[in-house]
Amino acid sequence: MSISSTSISPAPAQTAHALRTLYLVRAAFSVVWVCLVFLLVHSSPTLTAALLLLYPAWDVLGTFGDVRATRGTGETRRPQYVNIVVGSLTTVAVGLALRQGIPAVLVVFGIWAVLTGLIQLLLGLRRRQLGGQWPMILSGGQSILAGVLFVIQAHDPTKGVTTVAAYSAVGAFYFLLAALRMRKASHPAH
Repeated sequence: MSISSTSISPAPAQTAHALRTLYLVRAAFSVVWVCLVFLLVHSSPTLTAALLLLYPAWDVLGTFGDVRATRGTGETRRPQYVNIVVGSLTTVAVGLALRQGIPAVLVVFGIWAVLTGLIQLLLGLRRRQLGGQWPMILSGGQSILAGVLFVIQAHDPTKGVTTVAAYSAVGAFYFLLAALRMRKASHPAH
């Protein structure tokens, strides 16, 4: 469902603008993160481990940004708060899983992808009236599928950290696409 620019009040336009900016920042972070993972995965296990810890922690910060962007809209923020808890627990779980090896890390990322995919799917469906949410809805579904595959493939010796990086690259694409689709909603007619 799209919104015509004449039907947007200033508050939804401000929310759409804030979410658009957040989506652009999240896409940029993911692109940089993916590049760093591919550059460091074979040469620096310590920095790669730090990047694996950083990713869910960054998602928590991004979710706080989402809460801030939607303040005053009347939208329930329960899914975002659940996502903050899930992301925080995931950061700790990744730290523990790193002691066990990459298969354990893939399982943690898989569970996290399923949970956050469900949350993203719900939020995208709730925010359809803001426009630009179909990429987020599709991304939520893709995250659920990817999470299941991470868990199934965790012990495949051909899978590793770059699998998570590829997933993150797809997520960056969805954030960028959502930001571009929200452009109209964030610039109301005067």
